[in-house]
Amino acid sequence: MAKKNQPMDSLGAVLDQSLKRLDLAPRLDQYGVWPIWNDVVGKTIARNAQPEKIRNGTLFVKVTSPVWMQQLQFMKEMIAEKLNQRLDGEVVKNIFFIIGRIHTPEEESPIEAEEQTPAGGAAIEVNDDFLASIADPAIRSAFKRLLKSYARRKPKS
Repeated sequence: MAKKNQPMDSLGAVLDQSLKRLDLAPRLDQYGVWPIWNDVVGKTIARNAQPEKIRNGTLFVKVTSPVWMQQLQFMKEMIAEKLNQRLDGEVVKNIFFIIGRIHTPEEESPIEAEEQTPAGGAAIEVNDDFLASIADPAIRSAFKRLLKSYARRKPKS
C-alpha cells in the first residue's frame, strides 16, 4: 500500500516559524542597514564611513578621519531617519562614530584618498561632482551647507 504524500511547507514558512520561535526577527531587521547604507548616504560618504556593528538600536559607524567624524556628527539624525524610512521602522535610534580603516570593495588610489580627506583640517571646497554623488537630496543639501560653513572657517595658527 502506497503512502499518501502530505503537503510540504515551503522553506520560507518554515524559516518564518523558526525565526518567530527564536525571536531573531528584530536582530535581522537591524542588520538590514548594511545592504542599504551606500544607497542612503551616497558614494562619497560611503567611501569614508561604513557601518561596523549595531547594538540595541545604536549603529556604530567607522569613519576614515576626525574631519569626517565631525562632519557626519551634524548629520547623524538625518542619516538615522533616512535609514529608518528605508527599513520601515525605528531600527536605528542613535549613531556613534569611531575612527578606523574603511574596507571598500573598490580600493581607491592614495591620490583620491588625499583629495577627499584634507590634511591638517585644510578648507574643503564645495565641489558639485562631490555633492552629486550623494543620492539623497536632503543629505546632499545638509552636506553642502556643512562644507560651506567649514570652508569659511579660519585656520588656527
